[in-house]
Amino acid sequence: IVIGIIAVTVSSFMVDLRSKTNIDDTLDVFPCHGVGGLVGMVLTGVFASPEINSAVTEPGLIFGETSLFIKHMIALVAVSAFAFFGSYALLYITNLITPLRVTEEYEMEGLDRTQHGETLYSSTN
Repeated sequence: IVIGIIAVTVSSFMVDLRSKTNIDDTLDVFPCHGVGGLVGMVLTGVFASPEINSAVTEPGLIFGETSLFIKHMIALVAVSAFAFFGSYALLYITNLITPLRVTEEYEMEGLDRTQHGETLYSSTN
């Protein structure tokens, strides 16, 4: 429960921080899921206890052991690198096939109209 409370607090802070930037993450996917997962992974390496969960084979950092925490940090770097470079490669290939960004003019006019030929609200006065 403690890990969840900390992860939610950090994720919420990151959502607020992201809203003050120009980063294009409309659904806040990374601040919610990415940051929450990273915090959870780090804190599991800190608080893991074989007495509480029999699936845990090594105690966490809070019990004076570093082995599990180090394994978690190595896994965190490896998974993050895999996800980043895999996503980058897929987005690069996709962008070669069809552009991922629309022009600024299309954005200003509205993507409903320029990309889908429709509007949600009619402007009748």
